[in-house]
Amino acid sequence: MSNSWTVNTMRLATVALFALAALGTTQANAGSAARSSSCVGSGFAVSCSTNWRWDESSPRTSLAPEDPKLTAEAAEREAKWVTRCKPVIRQDRYGVRRYHYAAPGCEFGKAED
Repeated sequence: MSNSWTVNTMRLATVALFALAALGTTQANAGSAARSSSCVGSGFAVSCSTNWRWDESSPRTSLAPEDPKLTAEAAEREAKWVTRCKPVIRQDRYGVRRYHYAAPGCEFGKAED
């Protein structure tokens, strides 16, 4: 067996060990949450991520009631921005679709001169 095979085997074992450790360290709340975990590794570097999603009845996900005044103000700002900026999507020479605007500063959300 070659030395590179041994190193690659050790790397794979290390990644697997970290993945198992990351999955075993978290526990789901009794029926109130869903968990999704994944790990990615290359060589001796490993990155793991765990995402939690609580159900609608959980107090952690309750949203504040919307304020009709704030919603109306946001809609007015957006309409003003669209009128000034006239956003258009154009494909560049590499096939990437990019936004283009009629006025400067629109890419930063600027709605007034």
